[in-house]
Amino acid sequence: MRLAKYLAQAGVASRRAAESLIEQGRVRVDGALITTPVFFVEPGMDVRVDGEKVDSPEERASVVYMLNKPLGVVSTSWDPQGRPTVTDYAPPEAGRVYPVGRLDIDSSGLLLVTNDGDLAHRLTHPSFEVPKTYLVRIAHPPIKRGELDELRRGVELDDGLTAPTDVTAIAPAKFEITLREGRNRQVRRMCDAIGHPVKELQRIRFGDLELGHLLEGGVRRLKPQEVEALRALAGEAKTPRPGTVRRGGRGWPGERAGRGGAPSANKPGDG
Repeated sequence: MRLAKYLAQAGVASRRAAESLIEQGRVRVDGALITTPVFFVEPGMDVRVDGEKVDSPEERASVVYMLNKPLGVVSTSWDPQGRPTVTDYAPPEAGRVYPVGRLDIDSSGLLLVTNDGDLAHRLTHPSFEVPKTYLVRIAHPPIKRGELDELRRGVELDDGLTAPTDVTAIAPAKFEITLREGRNRQVRRMCDAIGHPVKELQRIRFGDLELGHLLEGGVRRLKPQEVEALRALAGEAKTPRPGTVRRGGRGWPGERAGRGGAPSANKPGDG
């Protein structure tokens, strides 16, 4: 198994972050400094990051948790400004976990955290086109049918035309939108482009997973069949090519709950 994949599956970091650790000279295998992510790790080799031994992927079970991320929480494992992070909400038994993708600090809703870096990589790579659905409340209602159609067809942004989306109108100031790509603050920029800035944004669905009635700040471990469905979702798509991006009546779920879980550079998400 290649070293970057080994570290990702062992829960050290996502595949991309693992490659960075290796290139920074922080990884040794059997005492030798390794700086290439494609180094092949054989069974029984001693792998260490910053001097700390890494258990092999076979020695640890994969876990995935669903979090209803509150506003004001950053989608990282650690924040240099001391702000609350999504991993603060993971229960103690979760061990070392990190987020699957990101939600902006001013967005809320469904976010997965896991110790399985390979799964996280596949679910967030743009080539796999995992659908993500958001509940949007806009300023300056009502939003017109033609404006919703514009969102469906694609909106010209400064980084190009967005891929087609699925849009369902709910109320004059509220609609659902499903994306299959993940650009920086994409939903907000699309709404700005049609003259309706976002007031509230909540992710309510990731693939086939739904936020449902999970309370704000609440977290639950996914059932084995849900994890297998996630693996199938990623596995059914084509193998990702680096640098490629293909174009392609609900209320606000969850009520405020007390923060749970154990306390433990923020890049904006697609919300």
